[in-house]
Amino acid sequence: MDDAAPTDRDATTYASRVSVAVTLLGTGNPLPHPTRAGAATLVTAGDRQCLVDAGRGVCLRLAAAGSLPILLDRVLLTHLHSDHLCDLNDVVTTHWVMSQAPTPLTVVGPVGTREVVDGLLAMLRHDVDYRTAHHADLTWAPIVEVHEVGPGELCSTPDGVRIVAAATDHRPVTPSLAYRFEHDGRSVVVAGDTRPCASLDELVDGADVYVQTVLREDLVRLVALQRFVDTIDYHSTVEEAAQTAQRAGVGTLVLTHQIPTPAPGAADEWLALARAHFDGEVVFGEDLTTV
Repeated sequence: MDDAAPTDRDATTYASRVSVAVTLLGTGNPLPHPTRAGAATLVTAGDRQCLVDAGRGVCLRLAAAGSLPILLDRVLLTHLHSDHLCDLNDVVTTHWVMSQAPTPLTVVGPVGTREVVDGLLAMLRHDVDYRTAHHADLTWAPIVEVHEVGPGELCSTPDGVRIVAAATDHRPVTPSLAYRFEHDGRSVVVAGDTRPCASLDELVDGADVYVQTVLREDLVRLVALQRFVDTIDYHSTVEEAAQTAQRAGVGTLVLTHQIPTPAPGAADEWLALARAHFDGEVVFGEDLTTV
């Protein structure tokens, strides 16, 4: 982590000082919360801004972080659970209406992403018709370029940004992916929802920052609702995420998308569980935290 922790409003300023930076736009889980938006992470690599997942409230959090959909290089989806993409339509629409000329939005994700985007565009059809009928200078519909990908290198840009995907284990959700971003000797992994697995270990190896959805099994088991208890078998616990970080020799572990939503003042409990298994720095994620 860099020396000074940035405030909400200077996340993009901070990102300009390091080669790869992470801003947690949304650290919430599927249940609505007044201070936690849905799953979304902004990765700034060099001059490129990449959005990983597009959960509830993502455009509001982008604005709070000093960014906007029109500034995104691409959107990358880890998997097709609704809480990770329910505001992708807002990203598409905002990108479209702010464009000065026909400008594609690139959306990357696992197999099935194209079908999701096709359905999203169909849902927006009436809105698009209304706006193009009303605005003489808006003569095109939203342009979304979808790339369905699997494990491997996704891109290596002329300005030195490299993005690699790896398979994760979020079964029965399949396929699911994690992404590694590299630039100028610094690396960040955004893992999404996953159990520990060998492919995740390989992707995370030696990363400066590792961002992981985490779960407290002890707290989840207190809820007498089977569908909630079921979440244990396809997420990493705090301890498991810390063990993954320790095996991989990462610099900083970032706990995000916490399940269940932590009680006020409970951050130290979550941090202690991770620190028992990991020697590096641990960050308890809240919305607009930047690393």
